[in-house]
Amino acid sequence: MSTIDPSRLLQMRSSILNQNQALQRAAGRGAVGGIDGAGETNPDFGSAISAALQLVNAQQTKASEITEAYERGDTHDIVSVMIERQKASLGFETTLQVRNKLLSAYRDIMNMPV
Repeated sequence: MSTIDPSRLLQMRSSILNQNQALQRAAGRGAVGGIDGAGETNPDFGSAISAALQLVNAQQTKASEITEAYERGDTHDIVSVMIERQKASLGFETTLQVRNKLLSAYRDIMNMPV
């Protein structure tokens, strides 16, 4: 079994934090607190998941509405209908994958010896 190199571990942590900050900047959120020592805290996990689920639900509703409008004959733009349906499908599939990963992580944590 190999030994843990503290300097390598700190280097990996620093790399992950830098990548996270870059992703936050790319998402337009700037640096989110909690790590910089300013005493700020990130939004809790439950509210972040809730917000993401609300966005997926809104996309599903929009896709349903535009599909129904096409079926009624209110619109003839099949391209926009299909694009909205694909967006809704992608959001739903992503939600399922996140749920599966969370359940897997929960099972792994619960099976850890104490």
